[in-house]
Amino acid sequence: MTVIETKQYLKFRLHDLQYGIDTALVQEIFQIPEITPIAEASGDMIGLVNLRGQIVPMMHLDLLQEHSVKSFQLSDYVIILQWEDLQFGMIVQQVNEVIELNAELINSNSFDEAIDKIDSALISGVATLEIGNIILLEPKELIPQIESVLPLIWDAQAQVDLMGASPSSNADQQLKQEVSHQDDELQTSKIISDFYDLYCPNTIPEARAIFRQRADNLRQSDESLKLTTELMPLAVIGFGSEYFGVDLELVRGFTEISNLTPIPCCPNHIIGNMNLRGEIVTLVDIRNVLNLPTHPVKIGSEAVVVQLDDIVAGLPVEQVLEMVYLNSADMTPLSGNVSDISEQYVRGTAFFQEKILKVLDIPKIFTQGRLAVNEEA
Repeated sequence: MTVIETKQYLKFRLHDLQYGIDTALVQEIFQIPEITPIAEASGDMIGLVNLRGQIVPMMHLDLLQEHSVKSFQLSDYVIILQWEDLQFGMIVQQVNEVIELNAELINSNSFDEAIDKIDSALISGVATLEIGNIILLEPKELIPQIESVLPLIWDAQAQVDLMGASPSSNADQQLKQEVSHQDDELQTSKIISDFYDLYCPNTIPEARAIFRQRADNLRQSDESLKLTTELMPLAVIGFGSEYFGVDLELVRGFTEISNLTPIPCCPNHIIGNMNLRGEIVTLVDIRNVLNLPTHPVKIGSEAVVVQLDDIVAGLPVEQVLEMVYLNSADMTPLSGNVSDISEQYVRGTAFFQEKILKVLDIPKIFTQGRLAVNEEA
């Protein structure tokens, strides 16, 4: 029996194209903050971000191909990648889902006209799916001129290590100060003071404040990291106006429900089966367990596919928001005496986008939430 190798990719969008990057390289995902631009860095580099005390360069696919960069939006995202010993960020317009691809779906030799304008050196292959072509990126080609910016990163990093966490409310001013203390070879002219003139010329003051606050949050979270080094990767999902976190280590992928076969004589929480690339996956509605209003699950609804030991199930959700790394020090455990029965399935809470994020205990939901199919029903 031939075993077909599969690999997971994070799918995202830039302009009208879909891209994929090996999930093994993905460290973190967050909404774009204020960035400190660099005047004399390599052509694909936007600038620098202070990420919990570590200086991380930001790149953009448009600059890498010598195209002009369109104005950034508050809705844009940064994907933090780790390639060998370097951590860097890639700015994208939309983060979609994790997909699993096998080698049979990937063409590594010839590409169609739809991606002719993409530098072929950046492409490791193209996956052809029902949702369209997905351009799979070659990570080692994303940062070909990193040597030109490394000295600046190292020196800025040295200053951050000396200064520790800074209460400054302006990320640009902090990095400008860090670099300004370097020797004559690293002149401050290399730092351009205004991120907005370059990349967000029409941004209103309220939006600038949000960009700046995001940068502050990323930098100041270094203080909580001193209390613990445990970062929990979470998929953030939404039911109505409430946000929940699902342990990303249990997540097999995200998908739209494209087919649905009802199962006779099953409890209401068993929605039915779907065929997911040849695998039969049962859809389980966890909203009743969480005391949430339920709505019909239909074709086109989103689902998170989770695996717990030998159990593989699809959890219909109303939204898949993003993937984040939550510092366990930032999570508040629930008290031992919980009045709401649904709270027993929540590991703790944290703030996310000015809302309360409830981190779900998926193993407990499956083992104690009465989600098993009642064969006598």
